[in-house]
Amino acid sequence: QVQLVESGGGLVQAGGSLRVSCQASGHPFNSYNMAWFRQNPGKEREFVAVITAGGGITSYVHSVKGRFTISRDNAKNTVYLQMNSLKPEDTAVYYCAGGGSYSDRSHTNWPLWGQGIQVTVSS
Repeated sequence: QVQLVESGGGLVQAGGSLRVSCQASGHPFNSYNMAWFRQNPGKEREFVAVITAGGGITSYVHSVKGRFTISRDNAKNTVYLQMNSLKPEDTAVYYCAGGGSYSDRSHTNWPLWGQGIQVTVSS
């Protein structure tokens, strides 16, 4: 069974940058599409970004386009989310997800999840 472990979250001021990472173990990582979602208390888990298994195609929710970049290093079994020009509304728990369809933006259809990591952007 694949395990996903996030790291790199924390507190940053608005306008700053942060990179979160997700390391996978237990299965050939390069066979999975990978994605990042985020969630605030009482709200639905929201799609943020997705990258195909080979890393050649990415897609983003409109609110982060031009600010966030998803990437992966299949040799290290790791997917990254580089977050620049952060805004207070980016504050959330960020989750790494794997094994879903590239076009699927619903968290319910992604079978593999990390434990989540807090990102807080202060104004």
